[in-house]
Amino acid sequence: MDLNSDFDQRVVQSARDATWTPSPLPGVDRRMLDRVGGEVARATSIVRYAAGSRFDRHVHDGGEEIFVLDGVFSDERGDYPAGTYLRNPPGTSHAPFSRGGCTLFVKLWQFAPDDLAPVRIATATAAWYPGLVPGLSVMPLHEHDGVSTALVRWAPQTRFNTHAHPGGEEILVLEGVFRDEAGDYAAGAWLRNPRGSRHTPYTGAEGALIYVKVGAIGADFLTIDA
Repeated sequence: MDLNSDFDQRVVQSARDATWTPSPLPGVDRRMLDRVGGEVARATSIVRYAAGSRFDRHVHDGGEEIFVLDGVFSDERGDYPAGTYLRNPPGTSHAPFSRGGCTLFVKLWQFAPDDLAPVRIATATAAWYPGLVPGLSVMPLHEHDGVSTALVRWAPQTRFNTHAHPGGEEILVLEGVFRDEAGDYAAGAWLRNPRGSRHTPYTGAEGALIYVKVGAIGADFLTIDA
């Protein structure tokens, strides 16, 4: 399957336009955002676990990156409530489940070959740092070889400088409304801006909380042998 697989193109998807597709496991559905490959794929998705659903133990040959959006996600290593950021590097395995149901933002096969450190961050208690302009706060989540992931909180009526993203930018809006000259993006919206793209982001009265990854478009990810 190829879905939004031309990474030179800008993509915007709204939560209200979501289409949910069943996974091979009962009770686990996916809102596919981009995908290159079949069941084993370089993929970005929203994944929804019904209460009591689970996946069989499996290996993530290409690594797995997760941000828990709501509920509690679990595996044999522990329970991860909403706001938890996880990185399971290539070669790791687990048997995930959710007792009460949960929703996840998941990226598969998007690790650099030498990015092998597991990560567990409870963002509810992690530190925030001042951003580059007043009204902006940043929580770094991960950085490796020019690819950076962070939460960014925008106070109401905050405006950032016009800037370019040489390595592209990916945004998931978690709260409020994020805006730029191309449109307004409410909670649940997913944006992928290609390499070299420019914009002038800002917020209105609502403010916003966004999950941001920069530098990943065109990065040297692992290849899929499938």
